[in-house]
Amino acid sequence: MPDSQYDLVIIGSGPAGSTTARFAAQHGLKVLLVDKRQELGAPIQCSGAVSRHALEEVGITPDAEFIHEPIYGFGIYNGRGEKTTIDYRRLKPEEYGPEDGKKPLGYVVDRRRFDRYLMTQAERAGVEVWLKTEGLSYRPDANGSCEVFLRRFNQEIKVKARILVGADGLQSQVGKWAGLRTHIKITELASCLQFIVDQVETEGLLEIITGHEWAPGGYAWVFPKGHGYAEIGLGVISTMTDKDAQWHLDKFIRQSFFKDRFENSRILEIQGGGVPLAAPLRTQYADNLILVGDAARHVNPITGGGIHTALSGGYIAGNFLAEFLNSGQPPTAQNLEGYQNAWLEALGNKMWKLYGVKADIFRNNDIEERDALLYQTMAGYFSPNSEYKKI
Repeated sequence: MPDSQYDLVIIGSGPAGSTTARFAAQHGLKVLLVDKRQELGAPIQCSGAVSRHALEEVGITPDAEFIHEPIYGFGIYNGRGEKTTIDYRRLKPEEYGPEDGKKPLGYVVDRRRFDRYLMTQAERAGVEVWLKTEGLSYRPDANGSCEVFLRRFNQEIKVKARILVGADGLQSQVGKWAGLRTHIKITELASCLQFIVDQVETEGLLEIITGHEWAPGGYAWVFPKGHGYAEIGLGVISTMTDKDAQWHLDKFIRQSFFKDRFENSRILEIQGGGVPLAAPLRTQYADNLILVGDAARHVNPITGGGIHTALSGGYIAGNFLAEFLNSGQPPTAQNLEGYQNAWLEALGNKMWKLYGVKADIFRNNDIEERDALLYQTMAGYFSPNSEYKKI
């Protein structure tokens, strides 16, 4: 197969990769989006919660195709069951609610359908998509472009690009090709497990349960799933417990102050994976290359939320790259630093600040004090006056 020339090759078709591709293509760039998976959105490793604002700011209209359930606020609990409720149906009843003319605060989405929807939007913008295609390596050349080596249906292919975008998730292999330090400390990787269950009542709130007793190093959650279903899950840091996530989740379901509510629940599906609670990568660019989304650790370091930050990061990356390539500048690491600077200004500086807050909490060896700080921080984070709304 002859070499093909693209402006961008993007490896990874999750929310960050698809969003980067869509905005770049809308500005006239020739974009190839590849993914080694044959099924989008799988395996599911997140709860699927995303704010309405996060969708709107990247031009996504909420659609029944991918929405499970609207969300109207938060219920944050400490380890003893004391609760802070932030329900926008009560705080701003004229604006938020299920009635006509009102709106939700956010949604729980179906990740498989959501990722498919995002890719469809990218394709309609002119993006070429190859599934079941694995990235192997890349090599900058003397002409200011780079060669990207792929394996598609067991056939090795070389394509040329002006810039390669790594959107390939946690501990990005694309970043490693460029010598970037994408590994993550085990002390900052939450082991997460959630059950999709039936017969658990919810009230349109994302419920978050803090406390070392239930989720050492992380928190537990109960999220509405729609149609009478719910997600019950938690994340733990393995260095803070000698038990695995399943042991802690079983204990939470059977022994916590929610146990009566869970009594008749039936497990319909099990999902899990690793979620970073870490700082963003300090360097997210190299010659002919940038990283975006989980690959650059654009993940909220205290909640582990990554959909909002992936969409926002993709929006920043797609627009930056279009303007950059149209300017005629060579895509050296020095010039591509502008992408990271734009991301820091929009999101990253607040993310670094929040990481500092999180690190200070878990430096405290007094479990009771640490639990109190985490509960206070979580309640403040989700308050209407939080400085961290965008992350």
